[in-house]
Amino acid sequence: MAFTTSSGRTQSALADINITPLVDVILVLLIIFMVTAPVLQSGIDVSVPKTRTVKEITEERLVITINKDQRVFLGNDAININDIGSKLRQRIRDPRNQMIFLRADENVPFGAFATVMDAVKQAGFSNVSIVTQPIDQNGGKH
Repeated sequence: MAFTTSSGRTQSALADINITPLVDVILVLLIIFMVTAPVLQSGIDVSVPKTRTVKEITEERLVITINKDQRVFLGNDAININDIGSKLRQRIRDPRNQMIFLRADENVPFGAFATVMDAVKQAGFSNVSIVTQPIDQNGGKH
């Protein structure tokens, strides 16, 4: 497309696409996903115990949570403790190679924790890890 200026000279239109608005939109979307991702991962509020050795959860994970009221959750869904084995077998085809993470509030009695751990083991899952928080460098708790 060509147009004529007031001095009589002919100029062609600028054919480049302005990508600044596109970059702005992408950066805003990136910030939104960065803020919401941690909220989506930990939907149930649990104060896990603090230990010196902490393994990061990086791979695809199946998390069983026991909150301070001793309610049991598989992911973010509340389940009956008697249904843990069947629900795990529904979701996972190969129990030997799948890692299960067990999060329990630090105020949960050991009996409740042991009952859930036993139900997971009875379902055929031997690779169970307990989720904890690291102790800070000063030796105190966070």
